[in-house]
Amino acid sequence: MPVKKSVFALSAYIAWCLLSPVLGAQQTMSSFDRDRAQGILQVIANEVKKHYYDPKFHGVDWDATVADAKQKIAKETSFNMSMAHIAAALGTLNDSHTFLLPPQHAYRMEYGFQYGMVGDRCFVTRVRPKSDAEAKGLKAGDEILALNGFQVSRDSLWKMQYVYSVLRPQPALRLTVSDPSGAQRQFTIATKFQFRKKVLDLTTGSDIWDLVRQDETEDHLLRARYEEYGHQLIALKVPEFLFSQSEVQNMVHKARKFPNLIVDLRGNPGGSVDTLKWLVGGMFDKELKIADRVGRKETKPEIAKPQHDPFSGKMVVLVDARSASAAELFAKIMQLEKRAVVVGDRSAGAVMESKHYEEHMGTDTVIFYGASITEWDLLMSDGKSLEHVGVTPDEVVLPTGRDLAEGRDPALARAAELLGVNITPEQAGKAFPYEWPPE
Repeated sequence: MPVKKSVFALSAYIAWCLLSPVLGAQQTMSSFDRDRAQGILQVIANEVKKHYYDPKFHGVDWDATVADAKQKIAKETSFNMSMAHIAAALGTLNDSHTFLLPPQHAYRMEYGFQYGMVGDRCFVTRVRPKSDAEAKGLKAGDEILALNGFQVSRDSLWKMQYVYSVLRPQPALRLTVSDPSGAQRQFTIATKFQFRKKVLDLTTGSDIWDLVRQDETEDHLLRARYEEYGHQLIALKVPEFLFSQSEVQNMVHKARKFPNLIVDLRGNPGGSVDTLKWLVGGMFDKELKIADRVGRKETKPEIAKPQHDPFSGKMVVLVDARSASAAELFAKIMQLEKRAVVVGDRSAGAVMESKHYEEHMGTDTVIFYGASITEWDLLMSDGKSLEHVGVTPDEVVLPTGRDLAEGRDPALARAAELLGVNITPEQAGKAFPYEWPPE
C-alpha cells in the first residue's frame, strides 16, 4: 500500500476527507438542510469574528474564508460534507482550541482500538477485547505506518482523529502496520456503530436511568487514581483537569503522607483553569503566576494561590504526546520553577484558553451545535507560548513497541527511580490498568 504525504493543515486534510468513503450512501442534500448548514456557518463565523483573541486572525482573510465555505456548501451533496467545509474554514486559523462542534450523529461509533504518538512514531496502544480489531489480529505495540493510506505524524494525527471520530466516522479504517519484530501487515478494521434513540423519555421509562448510569460510568472512568509504593512514594494519575476544589484538596492531602510524588498526566487532555490553579496551588507555599492571558483587548495574569499546607516533598511529572492544554501548563510550571523533574515524551503543544459557544436552531426539530473559540493566548513566565511547541521533558523516556505489547511502563519506572524507589517496568505497567467504557 503506498503511503501518501503527511497532511499538515487541518483545512487541507478535511478537504481530502471530503473525497473519502463515509458511512452510508451519498444522497442529494435537501434545500432545508442546505439552509441549515449555511445558517450554522454564518452563526459560527460571526462568533469567531466577535470573540477570537486575535482580531487579525493570524493574517487569514476571515471574510474571504467564510465566503469560500459558503460557495462550497451551495454546491455540496450532503450535510456532513457541509460540516466538513465549516470545520476546514476554522482550520485555516491553525489554532488547537478553535474548532467546530457539529450536530451529534444519530449513532455512537468505536473503532475497537486506540493509537497514539510515541516520539515521532505512531503505535497501537491497546485493542478492545472481542472487537473486530482483536479478531483480525491487531495488537498493542504494532506501529502504524499508514492510516487510510496516509502517513501518520504528530501534526496530522489529531486532525485525523477529529475527522474520523467527530466529523465523518468511517465504516472501516485501513491500516498498514509493522509489528515489534518488523513484519508488515495490512488490516481493514470494521467500525462498530450503535444507533441512538432520536427522542428520550425523561419522565417515565428507563431513559433517565440510562443517562444516570452513563454519568456514573464517566465519573468512574475519569476519577483520580493512586498507586502506593511502600511508605516512600505515591503515584497520582490525573486523567483530566475537571475536578472540584475539594477533590483537588483531597489529592494533595493524600500526597502529603508521602515524601515523594509522581503526578501522571499522560493522556490528560486538559480541562478547567480552576482545577489547574488549585492543583498548582497545592504544590507551592507561595502565590504563583501560571501565565499571562493575552486577549483581544487586554493582557492579564492567571494566578494560583497557595493551599493551606501544600505538598512539599520531591516530585516527578509524567507527560506524553497526548498531554495537552492544562496538563502542559502544569508540567511547564513545575519545570520552570524547578519544582519537579518532567519525564516522558514531548507534550501535544495544544495550549490556548477557549470557550465553547453552544448554539441551536429549529423549532419542531431542534439541532444543537457549536464551536470552541480561543479567547486567550497564554504566555509562560519565560515569555513563550506552548502552542505548537509543547513541553520537552527533562528526561525523554519512550516505550518501545515491545514495551507496549508486553505491558511495560519504562517512564513510570524511571520516575520512581529518580525518587529513590526501584520498581521494574513490568511492575510499573500494572499501576493503572486501562478500563474500557461499556459498549
